[in-house]
Amino acid sequence: MKDSSNLPKNMTVIPTGAALGAEITGLDLSRPLPAEKIAAVREAVLEHGVVFFRNQSLDDAAQVAFTRYFGPASVHIRDNQPDRPTDEIMVVSNVREHGKPIGSLGHGEIRFHSDLSYMSHPGTFSVLYAVEIPEAGGTTSWCNNNAAYDGLDDTMKARLAGLRALHLHFRPEQNPDPAVDHPIVCTHPETNLKTLFVSPYFAKSVVGMSEDEGRALLETLFAHQTQDEYIWAHEWRVGDLVIWDNRATMHRREPFQDSQRRILKRTQIFSESRPVG
Repeated sequence: MKDSSNLPKNMTVIPTGAALGAEITGLDLSRPLPAEKIAAVREAVLEHGVVFFRNQSLDDAAQVAFTRYFGPASVHIRDNQPDRPTDEIMVVSNVREHGKPIGSLGHGEIRFHSDLSYMSHPGTFSVLYAVEIPEAGGTTSWCNNNAAYDGLDDTMKARLAGLRALHLHFRPEQNPDPAVDHPIVCTHPETNLKTLFVSPYFAKSVVGMSEDEGRALLETLFAHQTQDEYIWAHEWRVGDLVIWDNRATMHRREPFQDSQRRILKRTQIFSESRPVG
């Protein structure tokens, strides 16, 4: 019998009703996707910022294959990842085996950020697949930075034009030398929409401003970006796969009890060019 999965008629995009996010149903990501489906998923990610698929059953090879539909799946730059069978997979986990962590990022809160914005060529698409999920906590929230920019008044938009922010990782060894700055307002290379490209986790100062003035401006932007009207929260289930666009969004993770296991697998695509205003 001919396999009927992944046919065009089976795919449905269901917006969350929040500022961003959509669920895609009708696709089995363990199987190859035809070109028209890949294009439709990409279009959905660009339109909604983040999309998720429920009830997937993926091995590492299938996750890497899915990621490669959107660009080269890169080995993550973190130097503290334990040895793992698939180089392109970064394990996000608090689990320890034989006294050693099997992954990175533990169980604490991770503040709003766009992946790898402290690099000269930051992350574009990120993919995260849920293997084990705690009973409570660990929720991931995304912010629509396009909508946040649109929500600024004209005076603030004019003030931000041409300004750049310095992005730094809290672990100094993760930062390139010299450190990287990016436009505070960037133009998305695929949608041409203006977006705020700063986040509480990585944006530290404004180039050419005093420390106090720059910090005050950034805190004003952070407070604006993280209003409920720009945010959608995803409650994880085992088998969820989420893909998002770091050029238009930022995200955070809520903490959870370290006594509860959480294992997710992440793949990453880097930008081929630097962000532009």
